[in-house]
Amino acid sequence: MNGRVVGVFGGTFDPFHGAHLRMARAFVKEVGLTELKLIPAGQPYHRDNDSTASAADRLEMVRLGVANDAEMHADDREIRRAGRSYTIDTLEEVRAEIGPDAPLWFLVGSDSLARLHTWKRWSELFDLAHLAVAMRPGFDAERLPQEVQTAWHDRLALQATTTRPSGTILRLALEPLDLSASNIRDLLTRDDDVSRLVPPAIAAYILKHGLYR
Repeated sequence: MNGRVVGVFGGTFDPFHGAHLRMARAFVKEVGLTELKLIPAGQPYHRDNDSTASAADRLEMVRLGVANDAEMHADDREIRRAGRSYTIDTLEEVRAEIGPDAPLWFLVGSDSLARLHTWKRWSELFDLAHLAVAMRPGFDAERLPQEVQTAWHDRLALQATTTRPSGTILRLALEPLDLSASNIRDLLTRDDDVSRLVPPAIAAYILKHGLYR
């Protein structure tokens, strides 16, 4: 694929872990991204402010986690943004930066897809970007809310024919991995070893700074 193809992967990343990195690499490969922006959330409107690492720590862990992947970089825009963070605002900013014609992709987990209809101006996301969906165990499209289910079926079908910069849905082929940041935090509170669950540089950072203990 020629030209610029930009991806956005947002999350609390508390901490950034092996499943995040695996998903990001699959996203780059399957979509053909030339650039992936990993954006730690500032103050997500849909989640209580229960992050147990600071925004600066979460950003640094993302930087460390993707340091060996040339296409990826940590993006601090939501941390710098005052007030609550909304996906639509972030995608509008990125779209303005890359112009109207470059393909823009937004990565979301299938658990978040089930809540998509509760997001601010959710249907306008497709005017700005394509949606890449990483499957979670137990996902069933027929259990999605009706308006999201309709978008799922209609926009999946567009994938075979469109070359537009936005508006479709792609189901990533990556097999789901049952690993969560909350599980890692629980392990760390018990001083358990998480070296196999997070990139080595992040494990060292957590240890050095005494995070999650």
